Amino acid sequence: MDTNRRIFIQSTVAAGAAASLPLVGQEKARDPKADYSGPNLIIIRFGGGARRLESIDKKHTHAPFLAHELSRRGVLFNSMEIDHFDSGRAANGKPVDTSHGQGTIYIMTGSYKKLSTVGSGALDERFVPSTPTLFEYFRSKYKVDEHQALIINSEDRKQEEFLTYSNHVRFGIDDKCQILSLYRFKRYLFSKLLDEGRREGREITAKERRQIQQQYDRLAAIDRRGKLTENPRLMEFWARWRHHYGDSGLKNPRGDRLLTELALRSMRELQPRMMMVNYTDCDYVHWGIRSHYFNALGIMDQGIRQIVAAAEADEFYRDNTLFVVVPDCGRDNDLLADIPFQHHFNTRSAHRIFALFFGKGVPAGDVFDRGCDQIQIAGTVGRLMGFDTDEAESRVLEEAIE
Repeated sequence: MDTNRRIFIQSTVAAGAAASLPLVGQEKARDPKADYSGPNLIIIRFGGGARRLESIDKKHTHAPFLAHELSRRGVLFNSMEIDHFDSGRAANGKPVDTSHGQGTIYIMTGSYKKLSTVGSGALDERFVPSTPTLFEYFRSKYKVDEHQALIINSEDRKQEEFLTYSNHVRFGIDDKCQILSLYRFKRYLFSKLLDEGRREGREITAKERRQIQQQYDRLAAIDRRGKLTENPRLMEFWARWRHHYGDSGLKNPRGDRLLTELALRSMRELQPRMMMVNYTDCDYVHWGIRSHYFNALGIMDQGIRQIVAAAEADEFYRDNTLFVVVPDCGRDNDLLADIPFQHHFNTRSAHRIFALFFGKGVPAGDVFDRGCDQIQIAGTVGRLMGFDTDEAESRVLEEAIE
């Protein structure tokens, strides 16, 4: 058989096989999205690595609102662990990683499946979920706009800007969420400065324009997984933010207080139906100063109080919001370590976390000591909100459901 004939036959067979397969997105096109009337969701990533002792232990807590008041309003799982049931252990038998991006993805996906990275460096932690996220499950079923599915992200965790959608074949960019972060504001700001040619009332010089363009290009290069398009509602949000705080970056809050402010403003202006607030100030303890860790717990606790109060005062959220508070990971408890409170060595303490469910559809005043797993959160949320999480851990936390 000559080469041209063989190539023709192979291409014809391949075309016929492809024609028999459903097109990506075709199934979703046949099933129109439903209106959503269920509860809103606010996940608080009690993040940067928080141990149970200083969080939910009433005698030692640095988060008194969480430990003394909020825990009574819902169901507290005080023996939750990362990789508790060994279901996610790698082929070499080692436990899954206990760090921030990884823990966040475990919460969002309900899976410990191996994570992909978009970088080439050995230490690159720009992870992309391989399993659908809660946001993708939610938006693929319901008519919920992008600006109503939000992650509030830390300015120090640019690698977590990749958590908007997975690389799963059935989901992806059409079901993505959006992110509010200082990185996103800077990207908006630099674009506006280039368009306007002015900054703080004066014309920018040619040198300044080159510098701003370089800054914008560096920010845009962080995520090149698709065409860089901006959501109009978020552009309006950032315009109001800029009008209020200006261009300097010296007037707006920083750290986790910034995340609280972004969350509160988004609740007023965008009304997200699903929102995840990724607190992370606890991680400053890596500098070796213990007080950074304790102070961060208090800042997160104050932020939770403000967000809960805002939900209770807003008709859109009042009596129709599900809350979940859960750490991304724990911390080591080696009191003799030169730099205390680490979490990268897979110690037992770094795997020990907790979860608090409260709000719509959750009973109040229960505490459960039995072991449970971080990846059970996603399926439980799906059950409470009315969507399937078929790629997530199937064991639901039944005690969190009325």
